[in-house]
Amino acid sequence: MPVIYSSIIFVVVLFIVLSVKIVRPYQKGIVERLGRFNRMVSPGLRFIIPIIESIKKVDMREMVVDVPPQEVITKDNVVVTVDAVIYYEVTDPVKVLYNVRNFYLAVTKLAQTNLRNIIGDLQLDESLTSREKINTSLREILDDATDKWGVKITRVELQKIDPPLDVMEAMHRQMKAERERRAAILEAEGVKQSAILQAEGEKRSAILKAEGEAEAMRQVADAEKYKEIAIAEGQAEALKKVFKAIHEGNPTKDLITLKYLEALKEMANGQATKMFVPYEASGVLSSLGLVKEVLGEKADS
Repeated sequence: MPVIYSSIIFVVVLFIVLSVKIVRPYQKGIVERLGRFNRMVSPGLRFIIPIIESIKKVDMREMVVDVPPQEVITKDNVVVTVDAVIYYEVTDPVKVLYNVRNFYLAVTKLAQTNLRNIIGDLQLDESLTSREKINTSLREILDDATDKWGVKITRVELQKIDPPLDVMEAMHRQMKAERERRAAILEAEGVKQSAILQAEGEKRSAILKAEGEAEAMRQVADAEKYKEIAIAEGQAEALKKVFKAIHEGNPTKDLITLKYLEALKEMANGQATKMFVPYEASGVLSSLGLVKEVLGEKADS
C-alpha cells in the first residue's frame, strides 16, 4: 500500500509540474491540443493538460536581423558592398508560428534580393547619397511581404555602401580638389572684401581730412575778420573818446588838431591799416596837410 500511495503522489506531482507553465511579460503563449491550435494565452501562470496539450511561446519584443554583406552592381556598372539591419516586431503570434517556417532566414533572403533590385536602379553617386530613400523603399517592400507572416517591419538601416578601392580613391581625390577649389574661392573673396573695405576707409578718411581742413580755413578767416573788426571798432572808440575829451574843455582849433595828430600817431604806431576820423577834425587836418606827414605811407593805405 505505501508503494501505491507513493506512486499516486508522484503521478499527481508530476501532473501538476507538467501542467503548470509560466509565460513571461514579453511573451505570448500558443496552446496546441492534439497537434491543433487551441488558444492563445497571455503572460502569467498558465495551466495545460499534460500530454494532450503543449504550449509554444512567442517573443513579442522588437528584434533585429543582421543582413550579411553582399556585392551589388549599380546602374552604372560599379560593384558595391552593401549590408543592412532590419528591425521588426511580431504582431500576430499565430501567423508567425504557422505561416513561415524560418522567419529569420526568410526575411534575410528577402532583404538581400530587394537590396539588389533597389541599388541596381541607382547610379553610384545617387546610391551613396540616398540612404534614406533606400531605407524607406526597402522597409515598405519588406513590410508588405511580411504582413502575412504576422510581422511588422519597423525600421531598415543600411550599415554601409562600400565602392571598390580604386573608385574610393578617385572619389577622395575629387572631393579634395573640390575642397581646394572652394577654399581658393573663399580666399579670393576675402581678399576682395578686404580691398573694398580698405578703399572705403581711405575714401572716408580723405573726405574727413578735407572737411577738417576746410573747417579750419573757415575758422581762420572768421578769426581774421573778427580781429580787423575789433581793431577798427577800438580805433573808432579811441577817436570818439579823444573828440569828447577835447570838446568838453572848449579847446582852440590848433589844440584839437594837435590832439588828433597825437591820436593818429599812436594808432599808426599800433600798425593800424584802417582809421575813422571824426568830421570835425577832417577839415582841420586837410587844411594843414599834416596827416600824411604824421602817418607817412600808412595813411595812403
